[in-house]
Amino acid sequence: MVDLAILCVDDEQIILTSLELQLKKHFGNQFMYEFAESAGEAMEIIDDLAENGIRIVLIVSDWLMPGTKGDEFLINVHQQHPEVVKVMLTGQADLDAIEKTRNQADLHCCLYKPWTEEELKEAIVTGVERINGK
Repeated sequence: MVDLAILCVDDEQIILTSLELQLKKHFGNQFMYEFAESAGEAMEIIDDLAENGIRIVLIVSDWLMPGTKGDEFLINVHQQHPEVVKVMLTGQADLDAIEKTRNQADLHCCLYKPWTEEELKEAIVTGVERINGK
């Protein structure tokens, strides 16, 4: 069983579906993939995975979501799980929000919608290498 997970958070189902297809295409069964449509749902998934001994290695989160925005969500995750690599996905984040997330959540990178498959693949590869200390 795979015990490493990537969590994607976006309030648009079409974005989550795109991420799922691209991640599975490039990384296959190397990771478990989880998807949430809100920060609250994502926190529940993080807790459930931890209870089951599954380690989240990377989170891709949208910035503009109802309720908790992506920068706040990633900062909260960082406070509890600083080892998780964080990637922000956005079409609308302002530079202040990105910089705030870099400083307070150790943001790995920011991808702008529409992203390319190569950009997503590179963000995941370099993020996982960062964890493995390569």
